[in-house]
Amino acid sequence: MNTATARYAGNLRTEATHVASGTTIQTDAPVDNHGRGEAFSPTDLVSTALGACIITTMGIVAERHAWDLTGSTFNVTKHMSTDAPRRIAQIDVALTLPATLDANARTVLERAAHTCPVALSLHPDLVQNVVFEYR
Repeated sequence: MNTATARYAGNLRTEATHVASGTTIQTDAPVDNHGRGEAFSPTDLVSTALGACIITTMGIVAERHAWDLTGSTFNVTKHMSTDAPRRIAQIDVALTLPATLDANARTVLERAAHTCPVALSLHPDLVQNVVFEYR
């Protein structure tokens, strides 16, 4: 079964549908690459997927230990290469997590963050800078 189906809508846009849920997303080429930047670019989705995968993996581990991560957030910054070929060179993920987590929980969760499936699937030359802040 397909994970997603998509169609090219013209003008450097795609419309994708998640088969299992029917949820849709659009992509647009970024302004610095002939697009209008009116939606996530494909490389924005990759970068955001890394952050989402990290926090989801941490959430799975947190549930196992009855640690509450509700309200945790992440910010993602994507850095494109300046040399050819055009590619993502670095992704910065800044996570904000509850200050109530003790040292053991923090160690376990941070270890889990670096083993999320997206992080492990990205090319090793892509720098993944993950920062954890507790407040």
